[in-house]
Amino acid sequence: MLEHKIYIAGHRGMVGSAILRELNKQGLTNIVTRTHAELDLTNQAAVNAFFAEEKPDFVFLAAAKVGGIHANNVYRGDFIYQNLMIQNNVIHAAYQHGVNRLMFLGSSCIYPKDCPQPIKEEYLLTGPLEQTNQPYALAKIAGIEMCWSYNRQYGTQYIAVMPTNLYGPGDNYHPENSHVIPALIRKAHDAKISGVKEMVVWGSGTPQREFLYCEDMAEACVHLLNLPDAEYRKQLNDQHPPLVNIGTGEDMTIRELAIIICDVVGFKGELVFDASKPDGTMKKLLDVSKLSNMGWRSTTDFRRGLLNAYNSAF
Repeated sequence: MLEHKIYIAGHRGMVGSAILRELNKQGLTNIVTRTHAELDLTNQAAVNAFFAEEKPDFVFLAAAKVGGIHANNVYRGDFIYQNLMIQNNVIHAAYQHGVNRLMFLGSSCIYPKDCPQPIKEEYLLTGPLEQTNQPYALAKIAGIEMCWSYNRQYGTQYIAVMPTNLYGPGDNYHPENSHVIPALIRKAHDAKISGVKEMVVWGSGTPQREFLYCEDMAEACVHLLNLPDAEYRKQLNDQHPPLVNIGTGEDMTIRELAIIICDVVGFKGELVFDASKPDGTMKKLLDVSKLSNMGWRSTTDFRRGLLNAYNSAF
């Protein structure tokens, strides 16, 4: 990877910025970035002009419209339109301008709602999706199929990675539109500062979720895109999508998560679970054996990761 020019799409987001830090940590400096103001990835002409000018060799496609269960359910049109436009433009321009390797970042919500656990890559498209985030999931599934189809038709070397729930520095702490960890950190912090006795958590607290620190995610992404040619090409074949799960292989209930977050933040009050709010999928644990066999496992302690995330935001 040292001799290649690398483009990170979405370098200001939580994952993209972590990938940038990981590349810098490894001594890689030939990196191209653009802010949204400098390059609107939903604009096909602008994206084509950028690729024609810069001609990157490797691409990390981390740019996306993202949010938690509330945002996904309310802004359904935005989620499917913006994500389809971004990935279509970037993947097609990468093919047109000779990008060597591309990594498309998706989400574990691509898998069916009632998937066998832990979730293997081959479970894709084997059942109905969770309705609350179906538009986003369908966009990401289309991106996986696009990578696979371009590989098969044009001989490109594009892979897709599906991370579990991510958290860490650079996350979105909006009280309504954020994912579960930043939403709970924000609630616990506000409750601690205001001195209230109770903190309300959406849902029953019984769903189980897996969480991965964003710096670990970045390390895994760089590891995969930098695999030797023979190992990398094993992910590219006609029989299966070029898909790799990224996670820890461990999960916990939302109740357990909320208790740990309150402890890390320092909120001493009671937790109240509002079962009138949606739970989403009841269990979502990724099978990460494929990634483990390629030589990578997560290493960040969960409490340490939460403390880093909290200290970076408040």
